[in-house]
Amino acid sequence: MGFCKDFAWGTATAAYQIEGAWNEDGKVPSVWDMFCHDGSHIKDGNTGDVACDHYHRYKEDVALMANFGLNSYRFSIAWSRILTFKSTEDGGFAFSENPKGIAFYDSLIDELRAHNITPYVTLYHWDLPYPICQKGGWLNKSCADWFEVYARTIAKHFGDRVKHFITFNEPSVFVGLGYKEGTHAPGYKFDTRDILFIGHHIQLAHGKAVRAIKSLVPDAKVGITFATQPVLPENESKEAIRAAYEAYFSCKKEDVVWSESFWCDPIVKGVYPESLLSECTEFADSIQKEDMELIKTKIDFIGLNIYLGRLMHPQKRLPGTPHTDVNWDVTPSALYWGTKFFYERYNLPIYITENGMACHDWVSLDGKVHDPNRIDYLHRYLLGLRNAAGEGIDIRGYFQWSLLDNFEWAEGYNPRFGMIYCDYATQKRIPKDSAYWYKTVIESNGENL
Repeated sequence: MGFCKDFAWGTATAAYQIEGAWNEDGKVPSVWDMFCHDGSHIKDGNTGDVACDHYHRYKEDVALMANFGLNSYRFSIAWSRILTFKSTEDGGFAFSENPKGIAFYDSLIDELRAHNITPYVTLYHWDLPYPICQKGGWLNKSCADWFEVYARTIAKHFGDRVKHFITFNEPSVFVGLGYKEGTHAPGYKFDTRDILFIGHHIQLAHGKAVRAIKSLVPDAKVGITFATQPVLPENESKEAIRAAYEAYFSCKKEDVVWSESFWCDPIVKGVYPESLLSECTEFADSIQKEDMELIKTKIDFIGLNIYLGRLMHPQKRLPGTPHTDVNWDVTPSALYWGTKFFYERYNLPIYITENGMACHDWVSLDGKVHDPNRIDYLHRYLLGLRNAAGEGIDIRGYFQWSLLDNFEWAEGYNPRFGMIYCDYATQKRIPKDSAYWYKTVIESNGENL
């Protein structure tokens, strides 16, 4: 028993990382536009102003997807392309739709469907519109209401052709790095009290978006994507596996932003972890029953972005452990344990919405891009995922990160995660060896692994 017959084989991208056209056709600035333009936050002073120029080259990129047999594509929509913002006297906004921004995504979706590629739309992949940031961003509870307006706009315009929606990508990362550590946009360093309320407002926004989408697109499948590093058992004993599970879903005040259960328990179970509430009484006392009812609006799946796993005892990491170009350990069992533990706890269908590897890629003398390390990495990880599916875990799809080399946030353009090499000077696309390998995996539905 391997992957299901209608398994989603795809790739994933994010709007700010590939689109470019940062100020074209009525788009308003996002926090990432402002963060990059400051000039002091990104390696080599890079920005996403042009990136992969996908905004103008999307037809070429969709044709490449089709050529490699992808049946699904996960991409994000830029909130700041869809709506324009006019401040009102009550501290809110009067929203207007941006026809040219909507037209771009209409065309992209139609192009995908013309090539028999199913669109999976992420509403929020970190690029908060800057006007909202100026009113407090996610620290402002009204942000949840504004997000609902955006979600309704997406459902209204695209719900006739898009049936798979992801509300948020990796809330732990955009909050942890953007609002706690300050290394990502908007570059803040808030204390734990504020982080808790930011997290709660995002949870509310998620619930409002799920409710809005399902009201307008009754046959929609809606979920959320989490970044996660599964805790790997030390051995195969029941005791070791249970210890890893407990460590994986622990939730403590000092590292709450990185806790899987802080983000997922409210959405699926309707409660925050008791260990957190007992530590953070002010936060616990502020939570209203109707908030939790909204947050646990039924979702249809969970997306997991998994690149590596964590050891129970990090000091046992062996010298010379293999690692990627961004210094992430290569731990092939991560997809197995991550899906196994999440399915045991939440009993919802799972998509791997990101998995991939940054390599030291360049164009060889023969004009090709040879990336044997990426092929080996993907092969090992997908074997683990297939093993999980074979044990009855409901895994619906796998999206490789990423379609193209792209703007990798604070790291700029040096890390290359793509199936397809992007020459940023010429915007030439060169498929890597791993793209051809991935095509054979898709053709066999993973049976050739």
